[in-house]
Amino acid sequence: MSAPDALAELGRVHLIGIGGAGMSAVARILLARGVPVSGSDARESPAVTALRALGATVHLGHEAAHVAGVDTVVVSTAIRATNPELAAARAAGLTVLHRSEALAAAMAGTDVVAVAGTHGKTTTTAMATVLLRETGRDPSFAIGGDVSALGVNAAHGSGGIFVAEADESDGSFLNYHPRVAVVTNIEPDHLDHYGTPEAVHAAFADFAALLGPGDTLIACRDDAGSAALAASVRSRVDAPTVLTYGTTPRTDPAHDALIEDIAPAGTGSRSRLTLPGGDHVDLALRIPGEHNVRNAVAALLAGTVLGVGAGEGSAALGTFTGAGRRFEFKGASPDGTIRVYDDYAHHPTEVAAALAAARAVAGDGAVHVLFQPHLFSRTRIFAAEFAAALAAADRVTVLDIYPAREEPEPGVTSALITERFAPGAAVSLESDPGRAVRDAAAAARPGDLVLTVGAGDVTALGPRLVAALGTATTPASAPATTAPAPDPTTPDPETDHE
Repeated sequence: MSAPDALAELGRVHLIGIGGAGMSAVARILLARGVPVSGSDARESPAVTALRALGATVHLGHEAAHVAGVDTVVVSTAIRATNPELAAARAAGLTVLHRSEALAAAMAGTDVVAVAGTHGKTTTTAMATVLLRETGRDPSFAIGGDVSALGVNAAHGSGGIFVAEADESDGSFLNYHPRVAVVTNIEPDHLDHYGTPEAVHAAFADFAALLGPGDTLIACRDDAGSAALAASVRSRVDAPTVLTYGTTPRTDPAHDALIEDIAPAGTGSRSRLTLPGGDHVDLALRIPGEHNVRNAVAALLAGTVLGVGAGEGSAALGTFTGAGRRFEFKGASPDGTIRVYDDYAHHPTEVAAALAAARAVAGDGAVHVLFQPHLFSRTRIFAAEFAAALAAADRVTVLDIYPAREEPEPGVTSALITERFAPGAAVSLESDPGRAVRDAAAAARPGDLVLTVGAGDVTALGPRLVAALGTATTPASAPATTAPAPDPTTPDPETDHE
């Protein structure tokens, strides 16, 4: 089906929760391609304001009347069946699509680069997009996070390439038809949807099965799950080209990239790459962490598949300054000696990577962490792993669980994490975010780094930490501010775009 036909079949499109990261990306693409768009959200936001400016009709609140005259309604997994707009759409027999299905329609007629993986999707998608833009390819893109170098989380380009973050959390990444598929890693997560680790791996196998002989799979061989997937796909009779990357030894020099000599460089890193076929290139990044070197090499390989030279691709990646909430610098004390960062990490492997990056940037300084667990189910399943990852910090404050889409579980609290630390560890449980901010600011010393971590509203504490570092003392009687409970009709930030 041609792109105009696929889009024409959508008719007038209404997106429930249009202000969310993933939904707003779809809305931007559809608007740019001439599709009439309306939507609803629980509250005003910069995303809502921007979409109105682009021509979308956006309602605040959720009412059945909002879908009158609509042909297609788009939802994310976070939208409940009781939402009045969704219920009205189903009653009226309207077409109801998952966000990924609507995005797939907008991709029609392009070479799709779909970036999947338990961790690193947003950053790798952003890196690939910046690389293609900087080398003159003008791609379309849809990313589940803000990227300062791009200005927006989605856009329609003229280059015939579409780079998309492929969300595995609910299996919706199987709706895409990629020419290039990137798998950064495969670990058990989203078990509230999949049930078992085996089902997670099976979903990624189904994702790779979307590729045909003329397509390419790019996989990280440093990760056991991704490496196993690459080996399995290589054994297929109708196998696509399989490229791998990592620091572990290569088994197929013609198709494997080797990363060597990773070293910190200021707030970034330097490394040496041997690409498939034997070419060498130096990679200098402006963001820290070995995990980000891997992400960059995945993006570089995707670029080479699409015709970008390794040298120009590496230079383009050197301009990348990070994605929103991915070790994002929030500010510093007035004298600049205490820095505050924010990271979206919400799985133990991601937390460990964020802390490794923080340690590299802090140098001899101490690392203070304010961690907000995300989801009761994830906290229950990974409590010990979270404690082990957080133990790399010098001082840890664990906040209450951000519930997002889940109801509380009896006996599941943040104490499941803190009680697993070694006796005498500098860890505390704090239900008051305001007190956590004041205590962290008071404890930090010149040269230290303070990191807020989690997929919920802990991100709001970064600016408050910067402000607290700017005052000599904060009165103990100052009123504490507790974030409001999430609106059950609004997509939570993780589910909406992962």
